[in-house]
Amino acid sequence: MELTFWGVRGTIPVSGRDINKYGGQTPCASLVSSKGEIIIIDAGTGIRKLGTTLIREINNRPLQIHILLTHFHIDHIMGFPFFAPLYFPESIITFYAPVSPEDIQIYLSGLMAGRYFPLEFRDTKSKKKFVKIPEESFTIGGVQVSNCPLSHPQGSVAYNFQENEINVIFATDTEHPEQGIDERLASFVSGAYFLIYDGTFTPEEYKSGKQGWGHSTWLEGTKIAKETKTTKLFISHFNPDHPDSQIDKIISLAQKEFPQTEGAREGLKVVF
Repeated sequence: MELTFWGVRGTIPVSGRDINKYGGQTPCASLVSSKGEIIIIDAGTGIRKLGTTLIREINNRPLQIHILLTHFHIDHIMGFPFFAPLYFPESIITFYAPVSPEDIQIYLSGLMAGRYFPLEFRDTKSKKKFVKIPEESFTIGGVQVSNCPLSHPQGSVAYNFQENEINVIFATDTEHPEQGIDERLASFVSGAYFLIYDGTFTPEEYKSGKQGWGHSTWLEGTKIAKETKTTKLFISHFNPDHPDSQIDKIISLAQKEFPQTEGAREGLKVVF
């Protein structure tokens, strides 16, 4: 598999000289399986560059894409109308989410409805399928996919993608319990190769009034990683108010708790 981060910022996209290292686009990542299946996780603003890259690389050949949405908060879908393959007649795009197929269409259509966008979702030229993710695991080509509910307003899910002996888990919008760790998530993560975890707040910020906002901290990420014997931890979903210098400090602190920690950043590609 090949993992690429296209957007790792939470809440809202930001720009400026002080955010160039990690980037300011909102959540989007891609996985390409050993057999070539294209799997996209979330459709934040990072999906725009991914889309133009895909169109350039396929050179007008048919394109089959699987987009898995963790939930429908705006930072995780706001790049979707600017995803070039959506307008490409040879694209077949399958959308997966923890809601009914009808609701997936309603929520995505609403983003492009009325005065919000010059073209309706239904008028885009790609062929589309809509799938409610099952409670049990399923496969996309040679990749096994499972999910776990997370603690987040209006709900969200973590995804586990496994091919052969390697798995990648996305748990980017979740809030830890007041005491201990999230045992359900820990069971889901157990033995993960890569864990991408929600690092929106510092522990100090969280304690200062962010309880109930549906997000976690870098420290809680290291606790989960240690408890579950995760091989590698990526902190992601960075706070839009955190510049590169602060994120550098966060990653340094996290590495003291769990040495195999890295900050997710736009353009980072991992082949395994």
